Amino acid sequence: MTDHETATSGNAPTGDETMTSGETPADRNATTGGETMTDPDTILVTGATGNTGSRLVPRLAALGHPVRAAGRRAPELPGAQGVAFDWYDPATHDAALRGAARLYLVPPTAAPDPAAVMLPFLERARSAGVRRVALLSSSAIPAGGPGVGQVHAALPDLFDAWAVLRPSWFMQNFTDRHPHAESIRTSGVLLTATGAGRVGFIDADDIAAVAAHALTDEPPLRGADLVLTGPQSLSYDDIAATLTALGGRPVRHRSLTYDQLHDRLAADMPAGFATLLAGLDRAIADGAEDRVTDTVERVTGRPPRSFREFAAARWGT
Repeated sequence: MTDHETATSGNAPTGDETMTSGETPADRNATTGGETMTDPDTILVTGATGNTGSRLVPRLAALGHPVRAAGRRAPELPGAQGVAFDWYDPATHDAALRGAARLYLVPPTAAPDPAAVMLPFLERARSAGVRRVALLSSSAIPAGGPGVGQVHAALPDLFDAWAVLRPSWFMQNFTDRHPHAESIRTSGVLLTATGAGRVGFIDADDIAAVAAHALTDEPPLRGADLVLTGPQSLSYDDIAATLTALGGRPVRHRSLTYDQLHDRLAADMPAGFATLLAGLDRAIADGAEDRVTDTVERVTGRPPRSFREFAAARWGT
């Protein structure tokens, strides 16, 4: 099984609101009477304790931006103000948005229809004065695609300055709380239905670096669709070989069929979500993720980290 920071399915219609008289989304964010309650430098980071958010918060703070770190329990992170935020509790939304003019969006984890949850929040964000948005999506989901792809498609009607980060699979899948990492720790085995398919695995720190630029660069990115990968396209056999060489214990890749993986997943999650995740593995086997982009270097000015560098920093001696 493979996994981005979030995996989403389902769909929802994009907003069909229109603009008149040359009005821009930014114009619609202005409050009446010329007053504004937002600080143009304040950034709200949702998913602030996740793989990318936890790396983004200190970057933004180091750049001198006031940061509001959002999470269900108002996370305490250095350089940030913790705020309570729950995608499924609209009563937390206005307080989290208060004063923010920029927004980093991490979709709710495993939501069957993220657009249904996120689009009402984005309408509130626009009304509250948010003018710039960076959305975390997935290399597997284009604008208008399922799940968060519907949110991607709606952004042009909501904000003037926006960027969508579409990373490939995270290198942290092999080190953190992901099932791959647990399987490596307990049995030294990677179980996937990816066959010999290859992936441009990316370090979450590189994603956070791009997000920081998307939220702070001037002039702002407007309508950027950023497919993010590491510097190499690797198979899971390649990953296992690198982990074996650097981790001090054998790791092997065991290839499953689509049906075998689906049945294993369905034992622990709703059938529809198991179908989605198994389908992503099958897409990798078919070559959907076998690509490398120069986006990280183009946006940040430095090349992305290789998986060998990532693994050496984690396990190398």
